[in-house]
Amino acid sequence: MINKVRHRVLNLSLGDAELRLLRVFASVVQHGGFSAAQSALGMTQATISTHMRHLEERLSLRLCSRGRGGFELTDEGRLVYDAALELFGSLEKFQSRIGEAQGELTGNLSFGTVDAMITNRDLDLQGALAAFHRAAPRVHLEIDVAAPQVLHQGLLNGGYQIVLMPSVGSVTPHFRTQPAFSEVQKLYCAEGHALFAVPDADLTDDRLAAQPFAGRTYMLNETICGVSFTWAAATPHMEGTLLLLLSGAYIGFLPDHYADEWVRTGRLRVLAPERMVFEDMFHIAYPRNKPSRAAETLAQTITESVRKPH
Repeated sequence: MINKVRHRVLNLSLGDAELRLLRVFASVVQHGGFSAAQSALGMTQATISTHMRHLEERLSLRLCSRGRGGFELTDEGRLVYDAALELFGSLEKFQSRIGEAQGELTGNLSFGTVDAMITNRDLDLQGALAAFHRAAPRVHLEIDVAAPQVLHQGLLNGGYQIVLMPSVGSVTPHFRTQPAFSEVQKLYCAEGHALFAVPDADLTDDRLAAQPFAGRTYMLNETICGVSFTWAAATPHMEGTLLLLLSGAYIGFLPDHYADEWVRTGRLRVLAPERMVFEDMFHIAYPRNKPSRAAETLAQTITESVRKPH
């Protein structure tokens, strides 16, 4: 079967239309399904399904199964996915080398980051992107906002060439990394929560541990700031955490810069800020192979955009 698949793929004529279909397919695989890839692709689930059907027709292969059992690649789909990543990598290296020969940066650069970066007081990411465009105006930059575990997987399978993400357990040793900045996380509850009006002096560890806690899907259920919280919900995104907190049913940690506006308007309250606080270190990470000049340039502009403490 594998030899037949290889024979079919090698006889496929690849044009811009086929490359677009393959990139949609790769994104679906990286995000784990049609619905999960909608945001990254900017497409509806129906449009993604149509693209996938067209790709399967061009290849004369069934690439995946989707239904009540969830999204799953077929054996042929895994082979096509691996071949597509090799193809994308070869195209990007070709474009990069041609650009270097011409004395300028060209090609595609896939960059992934987590959400809630725009309010970060210690990082001018939008300024970094502007500086990158000035330095490499011919590079086509693709940005994806995703959970740390998606960024991690994307680095492993070639979906991203560079990411900005928090250190999560043993993730960073698998890649080439450089520290960027640290983000302060504090504990919050919303107006209407049972602890909203309780003085900090009365917020004992036991009292905090008894509350339903909104955790992160990429973090282990371990003690945080000395408290064994009662996990009752989890989300990979800061916006998801904020929604859970604003429901009034949970307590949870947020970056202080992201929560500030809600604290100022009285919708959120910081809980025991002297004790319930920790720093989350962010890294710029690449795959193990040598990063492209475009990736190195973006890393430099991000590093230079980190605001120095006064």
